[in-house]
This record gives sequence, structure tokens and C-alpha cells, in this order.
Amino acid sequence: MNIIEIENLSHRFADGTFGVKDIDLKIRDGALAVIAGPNGSGKTTLLRHLNGLLLPTTGTVRLGGIGVKQDLLRARQFVGMMFQDADSQIVGETVYEDVAFGPENLRLDRGQIQSRVQKALQAVGMSDLASQRPHLLSGGEKRRLAIAGILAMEPRVIVFDEPFSSLDYPGTKQILKHILSLHQLGHTILVTTHDLEKIIAHADRLILMHDGKIVRDGIPADIMTDVETFGVRRPCAFRLGLEADSWLN
Repeated sequence: MNIIEIENLSHRFADGTFGVKDIDLKIRDGALAVIAGPNGSGKTTLLRHLNGLLLPTTGTVRLGGIGVKQDLLRARQFVGMMFQDADSQIVGETVYEDVAFGPENLRLDRGQIQSRVQKALQAVGMSDLASQRPHLLSGGEKRRLAIAGILAMEPRVIVFDEPFSSLDYPGTKQILKHILSLHQLGHTILVTTHDLEKIIAHADRLILMHDGKIVRDGIPADIMTDVETFGVRRPCAFRLGLEADSWLN
């Protein structure tokens, strides 16, 4: 079953330039897909169409068979999105309040909100930081907080936009563990990156973007020889003729 269906999607900005053009893409339920490309290739623009942060100039986006434009509130519950700048997603005065923000906007009752927040904080190992002020958190903790805020909305699809950017090795491993845990729990996962090294061992699909278009799409090993043609560095293992190894090993 395809959980995401995109047909003939194009988005033209106000200055006349195209962010994405003629995108056709289907993502099956339960996939862990990596969307790779250099800066400016259209990755983030594409993602913003999944929950209606941007609406198409032409084309359609359907989630579970229902168009994003038909029900924006549903789309924003269906697809949780963690952006590269975790600070931009922090809105609460405390960690607890930040995670509660989404469920509160769904107008859930207080008991449901409390249950969702506690469950989400436990999932990312931040229950003991519930009263902490978010601006005092480390970079890795802020990303875990963003994940908790997403989980509290109970989405079916979770999108990570450059999730490892500016993180040190321990922080990268921590976020990778959470991504893989969420995938194992049944979430469909999309990860955008220009650095394949950290995630490709776990991906069942690699989608390459360049100049706003999808230029390659398939099993990672099958298209790895093409990635540098489109501005993406090939992981070291593939350069040596080896299979990619997990950063968690």
C-alpha cells in the first residue's frame, strides 16, 4: 500500500523560479526512504508539500488516499516533520509545554494531552527534563525534543530534514537510534540528507534530487555509482566495494 502519492507536482515561487518540477513519487507504508541531493536541489521544498506548509502550483499530494489540500489539519497530524533547525520548532517555556503544544491545538482533553506528552518524553529519554527550559538544552537534546513534539501528534509518517547536521558523533548516534526505533514501531520514515554516510545502511530506498527534479530512484546499492554525478558524496564503504555498515555497530 502506498501511503504517499505525489503526481505531477511543481511549485513555482513568487520570483518565478521552480523549487520542484514534475515530481511523481509514491512511498509505500512502512518504508525508510532517503532523499538525497545538494543544497538547493528541492528536498525541503518537496517535504513542505507533505503537510501543506506549501501548496502545489500544479499537481496533487495524497496521504493515505486523501489530498493534502482537502484536509490540511489531517495532513499535519498525518505527517510529522523535524526540520534542520530544531530551535525553530521550539515554542514552549518548558520541555513539557513544548511537547504539549501540538496536542493542545488538537483540542484534546487534559488527560489525553498529559498521556501523550508523558509517552513521547519517555520514548526519547527526556522524562527527567520535563521542567527544563528548552533554550538550555544541547543541540542533540533539542532534536530529541522536536521528535517528542512530533510523536505527541501520533503521525503515521515522520520526516527528518537533515537530522544529523552539526551534531557530534554521540549526538548523531543518538538521533539515528531514535529514527530506527520509530521505523521499527511501524512509522513510515523519510530522511533528507546530502551526507549518505550516516543513514544509508538502513535505507530500503534512495531518491536523488537535482535542480528540483527526481533524477534517480531505487535500491541504494543499485544507484550508488551515480550519486556523485548529482553532487552527493558516495559513502566510503561503497568506494571500497563494501556494503554500508551502520554507525551503531
